[in-house]
Amino acid sequence: MKLLQFISIFIICFTSCKNESNKDEVIPEEKLVVKEVPKKKVYGFFEDDFTVVRDTVKSGDSFGAIMDAHGVGTSQVHKITTAIKDSFNVARITSGKPYTILASKDSLAQAQVFIYQNNPIDYTIVDLRDSITVQKKKKPVTIVEKSASGVINSSLLQTFSDENLSFNVAYALSDIYAWTIDFTRLQAGDRFKVIYTEKFIEDSIPAGIDEIKASYFEHKEKPIYAFKFEDDTLNHSFNYYDQEAKNLRKAFLKSPVKFSRISSKFNLKRRIKFYGNKIRPHRGTDFAAPQGTPILATADGTVTRSERRGGNGKYVKIRHNSTYETQYLHMSRQAVKKGDYVRQGDVIGYIGMTGNTSGPHVCYRFWKNGKEVDPFKQELPSSKALPEFLRPKFDKYTLPLIKKLDSIPFKPEPEIL
Repeated sequence: MKLLQFISIFIICFTSCKNESNKDEVIPEEKLVVKEVPKKKVYGFFEDDFTVVRDTVKSGDSFGAIMDAHGVGTSQVHKITTAIKDSFNVARITSGKPYTILASKDSLAQAQVFIYQNNPIDYTIVDLRDSITVQKKKKPVTIVEKSASGVINSSLLQTFSDENLSFNVAYALSDIYAWTIDFTRLQAGDRFKVIYTEKFIEDSIPAGIDEIKASYFEHKEKPIYAFKFEDDTLNHSFNYYDQEAKNLRKAFLKSPVKFSRISSKFNLKRRIKFYGNKIRPHRGTDFAAPQGTPILATADGTVTRSERRGGNGKYVKIRHNSTYETQYLHMSRQAVKKGDYVRQGDVIGYIGMTGNTSGPHVCYRFWKNGKEVDPFKQELPSSKALPEFLRPKFDKYTLPLIKKLDSIPFKPEPEIL
């Protein structure tokens, strides 16, 4: 019994001593792992090296004023602007744009680096240290493919609003189909599907639509596919083609105003009660829209008139070629002058009420061979067809897109109780 007690005491003491010994054990230096906290960067610069000032260009601000507020004198500002004038015009900094100053951490807090955010993605770095340099950079952008569908009840924009979809996709769709669908005459039950890509900055901040890859629009029960396809590999030119490889671009847009409504049609036998129910021909098509809405050139051409005259009010007239001319009346102001060459879709003026008009609209007049005609009853020319040698490549490219579009479901229409 005593022997067993002795052995037990010995084991306890031995174990205790070993544990004490382990407490004092020195861990070899090579086994120590020290985790370094990565230094935080701002636009590629270590934040700890500077005093970081973030601000926005205010109305009336200039580059010189901003520099002066951060310890850079007039003579140095002149030296900076001269050195960078070919790369960055400081006179064009715009109010509302964000900028960042990286200033020295001493008592002077003088600007060392000026970073101007041109847009959500592009930014310009002006490094004022030592030799003055300019770098134009982009934030990391992720491209994400998305799809959407909808059924028209009243208008395209209203449908996009109801479905909580980006209006930028709606605007892009209206541009793609501008030559084939009159968006002022959409009908309830028209519907669409679209495959598009959206840009995200740093994987989380939306930065706008990248492109529409393919779409489907069913108007008056007629389906029209659209595919973005590179038809000129030398110049990297893209156009949108339908399922039969026909170019969706026409010589003339269907409307000079996006998302407006036709308030009065071309009618040579129109009778007006105000004038004793006499025939007063209406040789234009009126597109009603809010005051200040941009008016677009419906085709390329040269401005032959930009003036104000009588009942026309302020107007612009464009000669497109030896056959076609267009005219846009009742503007609040013109955006072009006589002699200017304009491209299809360029803003040439803004909706107003000048001249003889009872409400804000543009009266769109269309001439063919010197005679005013109804543009919606004309067989207007199309753009170039897809070169025949590209057809096999086009068919191969569009086949999986057609399958993908066809697999996108439409949301069930609400039941009418």
